[in-house]
Amino acid sequence: MLKRIDHVAIVVKSIDETLKFWNESLGLSLSHVAHEEGQRVKVAFLPVGDSEVELLEPSDGKSGVARYLEKRGEGIHHLCFEVENLDAAVAQLKRQGVQLIDETPYVTVSGNKAVFIHPRSTHGVLVELYEKPVSQ
Repeated sequence: MLKRIDHVAIVVKSIDETLKFWNESLGLSLSHVAHEEGQRVKVAFLPVGDSEVELLEPSDGKSGVARYLEKRGEGIHHLCFEVENLDAAVAQLKRQGVQLIDETPYVTVSGNKAVFIHPRSTHGVLVELYEKPVSQ
């Protein structure tokens, strides 16, 4: 079902401040920044190999990411896996009784279909599953 780790997402207070570490200390280059309106976050994409580090900055104080930041502080938010067929993966997880946050996949700013698996089903880790469009 899983193809690869697509990205690791890190919640930050300020992408601009955080980039200093990722750029200067680790040498990762910023690919681009996008606004994920549905999730109400600004996302910075930092490619590393065939995966990415994503920095998530809340766009407003009411988003899930803002609540996460307020409660837990900066740090790893979720782990994302690319899957071949998201609908099949979701169906399999539902048959197994896995709790999903998103019952229906949504489309990200990058055009990927995605769902989140609730941390209660993963022993404390928020997991996202992605299916990339055929053209990627």
